[in-house]
Amino acid sequence: MTENLLQLLQGVFNGISTGSVLLLAALGLAIVFGLMGVINMAHGELMMFGAYTTFVVQNGFKKLGEPWTDFYVFAALIAAFLVTAGIGFLLEKGVIRHLYGRPLETLLATWGVSLIFQQFVRSVNWVILAGLVVFSILYFVGVWFLQKRPNWESIRNWAIAILLPLSLAISGTVAVLMAQTYKIVVTQPWFGAQNVDVTAPKWLRGGMQIGSIQFPYVRLFIIALTIICVISIYLFLEKSPWGLRIRAVMQNRQMSSCLGIPTKTVDALTFSLGSGLAGVAGCAVSFLGSVGPNTGQNYIVDTFMVVVVGGVGKLVGSIAAAMAIGITSYLFGSQTFVTLFGAQSPVAGFFTFFGTTSMAKVLLFLAIVAFLQYKPAGMFPQKGRSVEL
Repeated sequence: MTENLLQLLQGVFNGISTGSVLLLAALGLAIVFGLMGVINMAHGELMMFGAYTTFVVQNGFKKLGEPWTDFYVFAALIAAFLVTAGIGFLLEKGVIRHLYGRPLETLLATWGVSLIFQQFVRSVNWVILAGLVVFSILYFVGVWFLQKRPNWESIRNWAIAILLPLSLAISGTVAVLMAQTYKIVVTQPWFGAQNVDVTAPKWLRGGMQIGSIQFPYVRLFIIALTIICVISIYLFLEKSPWGLRIRAVMQNRQMSSCLGIPTKTVDALTFSLGSGLAGVAGCAVSFLGSVGPNTGQNYIVDTFMVVVVGGVGKLVGSIAAAMAIGITSYLFGSQTFVTLFGAQSPVAGFFTFFGTTSMAKVLLFLAIVAFLQYKPAGMFPQKGRSVEL
């Protein structure tokens, strides 16, 4: 009996750590969806970028040698947040901003962006990077200068029609010349289609032994990281001036704009913040398994389930839903219930049938569909126009 309880405790702990990763990813998604109503299908790829950033930072610290290699995690967390926040900022400025109020177009556009991001990671090399940098400098700096003209609105379409193909032609020429000059040195993909591995530092290896079960330090670290992020987001939204602006826009966008709140800046900041949190989640994911172009796809569905089940824009709801989904999925998928109830139990067949990762997800989907029939707005539905984060 004691052994079964210890095994159940181990399963619940692993489920909480899985739920912590989902919560990290869902925090950003809940904020973005709650504020802007944007269904971002590229959110999983932002997690992927965070995981790859961790891999790059790890390799950079390896060149520094001991003892720096043991502390690369902290630099990786900061770098993952900044990189994905920057990507999110550009994504909001270049794509999302032009699709507000059009959920279907936003869904399709971000899905297309997710496919582009996946292929980018498989193919990225120095040639592609140089082409992107040249294009960004020519196009965005050109637009920035032209926006200072008093007649910008009247010449906007013509300016973009000229700048866009011109920037593409010049950046493409630079990329071709670079590839022909340096050949394999600059055309070799950085990552390729194969997965890469992130090695946890020495102080995250092993685990805390309690009786006959072990609590891995990596999973304890992920849980602690999630708690820190949740508290930080709560304090930012509740105590900071920009958090007040975000909550005001979330409650009533038109009134906030009338009162002088820069709603476009709030949108960009919010999307960047949500993207940065996805990057932090990707950093945490990299310690649990190998990292590949499809890493984000393994979590995006569960992340959306957390947001929908918890209630859009609800921090408490996201926490409860993430823990429930993580624990339930792990206990069924790892066959913990099969071991606890034994092969002779009347319900053993049920737990055995749903005792795989894929079937556990099917059962979870069925339970969520049934739950949403009863509470379509989630565990903690919005009341009126207010959003209590």
